[in-house]
Amino acid sequence: LAMSSATSTTSLPSGLAVLTTFPDVLFIPEIIFGGLVWILVASSKVPTPMLQGWVMFVSVFCFVMSTTLLGLYICGAHGGSSSWVTLVSGCDKP
Repeated sequence: LAMSSATSTTSLPSGLAVLTTFPDVLFIPEIIFGGLVWILVASSKVPTPMLQGWVMFVSVFCFVMSTTLLGLYICGAHGGSSSWVTLVSGCDKP
């Protein structure tokens, strides 16, 4: 499953065109739900604080990475290189 329309065209979208391709527009709900997870984890009480710290780290890291990748795609930092599809696919698999 490719992250963007790179398999059907020769270049990756950049600028606001990122928000018009279906797989890339999924960044928006990913960021929204990632922020909600971050809030819920931060406000929960768990018997072992060490576990909460790890879950908090993972949720904040994924939230920041998603936001950064969306920003880089909108800025066009990929330069049309298809290796960015691999990067985004790797970030979304965990």
